Amino acid sequence: MSCLVSPPLPFVHALPAGIHVIDTGFHRPNFDAAYLIVEDGRAAFVDTGTTYSVPRLLAALACLGLAVDTVDWVIVTHVHLDHAGGAGALMQALPTAKLMVHPRGARHMVNPAALLAGASAVYGHNEVERAYGEVPPIAAERVVTSSDGLVIHLGRRPLQLIDTPGHARHHHCIWDARSRGFFTGDTFGLSYREFDTARGPWLLPTTTPVQFDPQALRQSVRRMLSYSPERLYLTHYGCVQGVLALGEMMLTQIDELVAMAEPLRDAADRHQRLRQGLSAIYLRRVHEHGCSLPDADTLALLASDIELNAQGLAVWLDKGKPK
Repeated sequence: MSCLVSPPLPFVHALPAGIHVIDTGFHRPNFDAAYLIVEDGRAAFVDTGTTYSVPRLLAALACLGLAVDTVDWVIVTHVHLDHAGGAGALMQALPTAKLMVHPRGARHMVNPAALLAGASAVYGHNEVERAYGEVPPIAAERVVTSSDGLVIHLGRRPLQLIDTPGHARHHHCIWDARSRGFFTGDTFGLSYREFDTARGPWLLPTTTPVQFDPQALRQSVRRMLSYSPERLYLTHYGCVQGVLALGEMMLTQIDELVAMAEPLRDAADRHQRLRQGLSAIYLRRVHEHGCSLPDADTLALLASDIELNAQGLAVWLDKGKPK
């Protein structure tokens, strides 16, 4: 199904198997994606971006000639605000949709106060207000929680939810057998198109605060690889293939991050040294991948990830300290 408006919307890109990637406009172009799946005249969104992204999601729906009451599901991979911040506002516009969320995240969709407080602790209140806007609550009766292995249907299309902790304990991923792909949220890392080379996409794990767990993340990645997926639908950013190589990239980098961070557990200047360690790993790895971007450009593109990953590694290190 292709866009019915002319010219097509520049922030919507059609993929095979009735899947559309929507650039939510968060942060920078090609940084944050939501997905619209269409099957048998029914629709589902996977991840929503922020409240400011909702007009784009609704425009994508309209561009395909679909009414708001054709949307059966809004599925958030986890409740971090770049993935689920727009869910409340989107649900207000979709009268018959249900929200699918991991059971550990459901209460934050019904009452987002604690979620906003947690984000403010990481980013600061003013930045949360500027970047994410208002986050309306969702009525509890419209919220459905997943269970590991749960299958829901979009028309005749099965979508399977699997529990994938490691980035966050409130994370599930969605297996779409029709396209042989996973909607991965943040569990399978980040892959920005600026780093693509003749070798394909380059990918890095995300350790954003506050629930990074390397052992759980390794297990989640290996479990997803056991499905033999042909593609990944990343929130950050877009559809990527060559999944086996990306899985190896993920697993080796998780080990590398742990090996870099553990000796810094009690360092007085830990945050700065974590940032330096992450920067060195990323620069070396993009060079090995054949990326020709100047180092300054690479570090600028990864600046927010370096800062947040350093914070997340610090939280993980503190959890491992003897009490």
